[in-house]
Amino acid sequence: MAIISMKQLLEGGVHFGHQTRRWNPKMAEYIFTERNGIYIIDLQQTVTKIEEAYMFLRDTVMSGGHVLFVGTKTQAQEAIKEEAERCGMYYVNNRWLGGTLTNYVTIKKSIKRLKELEEMQYNGMFDVLPKKEVAQLNLEKEKLEKNLGGIKDMPDLPDAVFVVDPNKEHIAIHEAHRLGIPIVAIVDTNCDPDNIEYVIPGNDDAIRAIRLITSTMANAVIEGNQGVSMADVPQALLEQQSEETDQAIDEERPEETPEEDLEETSEEDSDDIFEIFDDE
Repeated sequence: MAIISMKQLLEGGVHFGHQTRRWNPKMAEYIFTERNGIYIIDLQQTVTKIEEAYMFLRDTVMSGGHVLFVGTKTQAQEAIKEEAERCGMYYVNNRWLGGTLTNYVTIKKSIKRLKELEEMQYNGMFDVLPKKEVAQLNLEKEKLEKNLGGIKDMPDLPDAVFVVDPNKEHIAIHEAHRLGIPIVAIVDTNCDPDNIEYVIPGNDDAIRAIRLITSTMANAVIEGNQGVSMADVPQALLEQQSEETDQAIDEERPEETPEEDLEETSEEDSDDIFEIFDDE
């Protein structure tokens, strides 16, 4: 069975790009058409690119490599954390600290401090210290956990990075590229695909779209670890979430692509879109 189907991508809203006035010409090859002032992404290419990225991550993990999942925008935070944890990998979903990759030695010192604070709390040292000092230590611990909790057990630099929205995570992209770490990314029509080895053209703002693609990449990691095909999981996951009310756009998208435009496109043109993207 295919890793992912056209129907899944359509149901997840992966095909919706940004308004035509807000685009990056470098993404032209991945755009199929325009509807109601919104670019429609070519999902036939998306299917192919997802399969390529899937096989790359699977083989990377199968060879003993590690993957870092990165997505700090509101719509991506939950999926990044949950899917990274599900596949036993590492993540950054709150804030990308400059130098997370290029100055990893310093980052490891902060991680060491976080683990020291955790050990102090576990051993009951917080119980015997003055309340004011404990409050300060808790604040320090919470801040470190928020920013570094997802990578505190990462043994070394990752062998691959999966990113949601290269525009938002441009610093992470720059650092990974500088170190020669391959990048897999969900790339919307307003993004620059340069320096990304595995471009997945798709909606990087809708929660369901992000979850669908992120879970598929997590499945690749699981298959690489266990040698068990996970190709059927995304559909089950999508069905499980079908009744959820998703915020399809982020804080910037309302100005660029009004929600009513998306609704108009999805309702009036849904049949046409299914015909456009022939799943045969």
